[in-house]
Amino acid sequence: MLALAPQLNKEPYKNNGFGRVRIDMFMTENLYTYIIAEMACSHDGSVDLARMIVEGAGLAGADAVQFQIWYAEDMVVPAHSALPLLREIELSTTEWHSLTEHSRDRFPGMEIIACVYDANGVNVALDLGVDALKLHAADLCNPALLRLVGGTGKRVDLSIGAASLGEIEAAVARLSEGGAPEIWLMYGFQRFPTPADAIDLRYMMALGRLFGLPVGYQDHADPETGAAYWLPAAAVGMGAAAVEKHITHDRSKKGVDHEAALNPDEFSKFVEMVRLVESAMGTGNPRQFTAEELEYRQYARKSLVLARDLEAGSCLTEVDLRVMRAQELGISPDRLDGLIGRKLRDRMVAFSPLAWNDVE
Repeated sequence: MLALAPQLNKEPYKNNGFGRVRIDMFMTENLYTYIIAEMACSHDGSVDLARMIVEGAGLAGADAVQFQIWYAEDMVVPAHSALPLLREIELSTTEWHSLTEHSRDRFPGMEIIACVYDANGVNVALDLGVDALKLHAADLCNPALLRLVGGTGKRVDLSIGAASLGEIEAAVARLSEGGAPEIWLMYGFQRFPTPADAIDLRYMMALGRLFGLPVGYQDHADPETGAAYWLPAAAVGMGAAAVEKHITHDRSKKGVDHEAALNPDEFSKFVEMVRLVESAMGTGNPRQFTAEELEYRQYARKSLVLARDLEAGSCLTEVDLRVMRAQELGISPDRLDGLIGRKLRDRMVAFSPLAWNDVE
């Protein structure tokens, strides 16, 4: 059975992600959106900048910060044009350990997710004791890595950007064969920044239903526009179980992976927005009226009132009654039939709201 968090937790660092309380996802809607702060390569190869990004994610109240753990020589062939840049922005294993310790010391409730690309990265991530592993869409058709990651015992976030249904199905099967305890599908359009009309949120939700798995939204909208906020808000409103959002130390520096990244202060506003949308969604279940709703009913609801002065003993007819707002709530208009033919106990003046003890 897949896991969903059953209620909104307002404490920013208390872990309320999937796996804490298990309920049937097809019977209960997800009430809590798991927010992932995606650092990617925004650290530009500096562990100090990486710490600043972790700080921003933690102070904003992200549920998890996501690292991309890779080594340049393992990523591309020697003649690849990107190799010099990758060498420049690569973090060492020692630096990853330092960054992980910093994150856990400062924000013990914020989980750490590692995006891994090969066996070397998987081993480092496991040594760091990360909470979950992510597989990039580039490795959706990498059977050996899928099975390896599936066998780690960690939750797996499977990126499915630009993937066919057959590729997703095969990848999920291979992760399951490896023994993956939980799989989340992470949907996103891989263009930086992504125009709104390139995203299909209905398809995203359909994928979750089709595969019977939690589905999350990876947002790459232009951070200089409102779309960077309202597109994730729309995903949350549609029921996305998780939202992954890029975060950087300073977008104005135009470093690596800045195109869709929010600055720390913007990320805080983003988290606030998600929680606000979440609270507005409610539970979908009937509830007791709030004090405000009761006050509104008292003010706005109409009552049956007398259309004219009537003496005690008068037998009520339909022409004796009107439907109007009164200072106090009286008998509801939908109970009109129950009043017709009844007699007044006492004399009453026009526009008096009727109560049941006013009639015999």
